[in-house]
Amino acid sequence: MPTGSRDPDVLLTWILDSMGLIRRRSGQWSGDEQQGALHRIMREALLADPLRGWDTKDLGDASGLSHTGTHHQMVKLRSCGLVSTQVEGKWHVHVLRGGSMSAAVGLVSVQAKAILELRVSELAGIVQSSKTRMEIQAEDEEVKFAISITEPGARSDGEDAIDALVEDLGLNGGRSRDKDRLARELLCELANNEQSTTILALADRFSESRSRVQRAVERMRSAGLVERVPMVSRISQDVYAGLMRQYDARGEEWLMSRGGLGRLGTSVSKNLLNGVKKGSLDIEKVQKILVPVPLEDQRILLNTLGGRMPYGIRMVGADAAEVSERVMRRADRTLRRLKTVAQRLDEVLSERAG
Repeated sequence: MPTGSRDPDVLLTWILDSMGLIRRRSGQWSGDEQQGALHRIMREALLADPLRGWDTKDLGDASGLSHTGTHHQMVKLRSCGLVSTQVEGKWHVHVLRGGSMSAAVGLVSVQAKAILELRVSELAGIVQSSKTRMEIQAEDEEVKFAISITEPGARSDGEDAIDALVEDLGLNGGRSRDKDRLARELLCELANNEQSTTILALADRFSESRSRVQRAVERMRSAGLVERVPMVSRISQDVYAGLMRQYDARGEEWLMSRGGLGRLGTSVSKNLLNGVKKGSLDIEKVQKILVPVPLEDQRILLNTLGGRMPYGIRMVGADAAEVSERVMRRADRTLRRLKTVAQRLDEVLSERAG
């Protein structure tokens, strides 16, 4: 959020960007940024006189855009619900819904929540309930929330309900290939898995490149449907490989110092080191020895041995209801922020007008 800012251009740009109407070109918000066509229409016309009834010619005169450019921007504003349109003779006349930005965003929020709740309820036919899926706690990561909200429409030939849902939620991306079903296949796979799975395993499963699978999974993470989680079951395997490799390359002294064994309890480090020296260590023994060691200490040990914590991907809930609840919670948080900034924008514009 543009915390503390009372610059109307900064506030408006943040609202338009957060609603997916423009692309932000820099990581910082400032009043010096080059404002785009949509910003000019809002600032010079619709916010200046919300209920005047603006036709395409008037909007073009106020913003300096061509007829075609104005029409293109108004399609976006109508589609997102900020603007309503009436036909008067041969002209389409536009107004800012409710007569203010806060009113328009409030109306959009009510509609968006109702539509999204309807769409995520469709996950009930996709997500398989699992008692084991959520056993491992996910890390607290801040992932930018981005989801498309589209009410059900007519299906294309050869498209079923799952295809339509994946497309409408934006999981296919902006430039999906014709008949590209990767996002659908990944969603169904993850929805039926009872444990997390790696990006590499998913790439092998569908004979796809790791990069394509990664991009599709990241869209699902942004939409709040899936999350990244440590694969604790793999730690013992990677610790075993690291111990054997580093002992052969650097020896016992390095393992106890820079290798991290000295940071563990005496019995744990002794059992691991003796097993390495005698050649009797295996993955199952490593797993048993590490049982009393906290997960964070196991992670550090793996790092000092030259490895990395393995991560997998899973759905964000044990069943469809939990997944839906997580998505709706993030959407509600975003919509509350939009309403807060819209209210501040109206207050600033009112102060300046007065």
